[in-house]
Amino acid sequence: MSTSFAENLKNLRMENGIGQVELAKQINVSKGIISLWENGLREPGMYSLIALADYFGVSIDYLVGREK
Repeated sequence: MSTSFAENLKNLRMENGIGQVELAKQINVSKGIISLWENGLREPGMYSLIALADYFGVSIDYLVGREK
């Protein structure tokens, strides 16, 4: 079973020891958006997916749970 975007984002953030506020600053979104994404209440657009993938050094497929 693949993991969801929300789980992957939270896990990556925790593994890298970064808070929601710092991640939000790094990819130019609000802290509230990060929280909504991690709780599965919203999904990011393409610009944000690219920014997250670049920031964490992973593929978009990995972020959205299409690849292990």
